[in-house]
Amino acid sequence: MTGIALFPAIDLRGGRCVRLLRGDYGQETVYGDDPVRQALDFQEAGVSWVHVVDLDAARSGDPVNRPVVAAIVAALDIPVQTGGGIRSVGDAAELFAAGVRRVVLGTAAVERPELVAEVSRLGAVAVGLDVRGREVAVHGWTTGSGVLLDAALRRYGDQGAEAVVVTQIDRDGTLEGPDLEMYREALAATSLDVVASGGVGVPGHLDELCALEVDGRRVAGVIVGRALYEGTVDLGDALARLAGPTGMEQER
Repeated sequence: MTGIALFPAIDLRGGRCVRLLRGDYGQETVYGDDPVRQALDFQEAGVSWVHVVDLDAARSGDPVNRPVVAAIVAALDIPVQTGGGIRSVGDAAELFAAGVRRVVLGTAAVERPELVAEVSRLGAVAVGLDVRGREVAVHGWTTGSGVLLDAALRRYGDQGAEAVVVTQIDRDGTLEGPDLEMYREALAATSLDVVASGGVGVPGHLDELCALEVDGRRVAGVIVGRALYEGTVDLGDALARLAGPTGMEQER
């Protein structure tokens, strides 16, 4: 079994590390005032990526945390994937110039699918689909788009994206477990790599995602946030589980 990438999440709001509950900006938990130090801690633990989201920009389009994103990238030796408020080719170009390895286009990709192809000429792109039920939400999860997940996934197969990051909003930050059925549907609907986000709360949830298979395909990555900050998932154990049977044997 090929290993699944772990993306520890750093969600930025007002320059701090936070997590929202089910995408609700009124239900925020602050986990630290030093996102760069947090990113370095993740790197030192052995992760191969860090996932950074500018929550302020996702909602308003104003990239107020972009200097923090740039500082994280500058401090790390591993690649950074970042999203939130990337609305134009210029936004993406600025992030690529800062050293971001892959940008995640969310609202802009839903409203202007052609932007994915335009940005992919500059660097690596993932499409971020934040889903409530099965409807894709936009503008920091605050507004329904009227587009269903299945239809959205079929838009991007030939647009140059490397992956889709699919978040179940109703599970995000809850620690209640990922929406496995949604990821089955996503794997069936697209040939792009699928990165799962939302709901991981205990090690067994990672095992469930590892076991999920559709026509020989598995999720390519898992984003984990609150569970790492709360300590309900140990980062080293998570890396071993996602590495597959060999990784778990080495851990034991």
